[in-house]
Amino acid sequence: MKKEFIQNRLREIHKDTIEIRRYIHQNPELSFKEFKTSTYIQDKLTEFGISFTNGVAGTGIIGTISPDHPTNKCIGLRADIDALPIVEDNEVSYKSKNEGIMHACGHDVHTSILLGSLKFIQENRQALNATVKFIFQPGEEKLPGGASLMIAEGVLDSPKVDEIYGLHVFPELETGKIGLKSGMYMASCDEIYMKVIGKGGHGAMPHQNVDPILISAHILTALQQVISRNCNPAIPSVLSFGRIEGLGATNVIPNEVNLQGTFRTMDENWRQEAHHLIKKQATFIAKSMGADIEVNIERGYPFLENNPELTEMTRHKLIQYFGENEVINLPIRMTGEDFAFYGQKIPSTFIRIGTRNEEKGIIHPVHHSKFDIDEDALFVGMETFINIVFQNK
Repeated sequence: MKKEFIQNRLREIHKDTIEIRRYIHQNPELSFKEFKTSTYIQDKLTEFGISFTNGVAGTGIIGTISPDHPTNKCIGLRADIDALPIVEDNEVSYKSKNEGIMHACGHDVHTSILLGSLKFIQENRQALNATVKFIFQPGEEKLPGGASLMIAEGVLDSPKVDEIYGLHVFPELETGKIGLKSGMYMASCDEIYMKVIGKGGHGAMPHQNVDPILISAHILTALQQVISRNCNPAIPSVLSFGRIEGLGATNVIPNEVNLQGTFRTMDENWRQEAHHLIKKQATFIAKSMGADIEVNIERGYPFLENNPELTEMTRHKLIQYFGENEVINLPIRMTGEDFAFYGQKIPSTFIRIGTRNEEKGIIHPVHHSKFDIDEDALFVGMETFINIVFQNK
């Protein structure tokens, strides 16, 4: 399929895709509560003449577009549909109408790109060399992850998906650029919850108390040694705590302190060992200082590994289409993504789409209250999916 043909049709589809993206952005919904978003996607698929199945893992939607001739290959395309609990600070016509909820991670973009791509694929299905299975997935932002639930409900079966692709906005890259990384790319991500239980009282008489704030400070400092002195330096690993809650006062030592953090790595053996060491170290310190402690580590998403053969094949296709200067080799990231669950089952490739435009002031990272995109990135995202689908043989 010629590039000129693709671009000419996408220029028309792009206008509608912008409107789709703005509607979804204005009406964000939290993980596993994407009821109106799901209905809107279903309405668009119906408008495009594409059949689907809804209610997968709650609000998820799947379906297939097949060529007229028999084929033994099935390609998966996935978009996530949930938003984040963030108050949007952008002053744009499509600002979130749902107070305290925002598409600050670009899932509105992913969904719109897939919808626009499916419209093109449906119109040109006679040129397909493989069946395309599309997946609109809920709950990427919340454990246990919508991907794991959809897989459990058979999303990769009937027909069996041979390979799967996902796109994600990337504000570090300017619009027009595409990023890939073969092999290990993103970290596993686990959530840590601790409750340090002491004995509260007057801050002027600490000898009568068991101070959970002081004990928590010792725990936080000591736990960093789990990484620096137990982890092989060759293994990427991060331990961070983002929430400490001890509801005392200037002269009040509280009864307990609650801590919340995250542990991330790219090695399953070390992941398991680190969980053991975190619990052991925190418990030892708390007990030695006269406190009790509850430690709960919730296993999150696995590490994301892009299948090397599939990713390099994809890179070659994209370079042929976009040009070598537009396709960037990315470094590893310690962020997590539930697309990793698909890669545990079948060959997968996770692709980054540049969304940055400094002239337009579009510079903010994901999960930021002023995150936005250069909407030309929607065009590039559709080109990417279409290029992958129609170059498969």
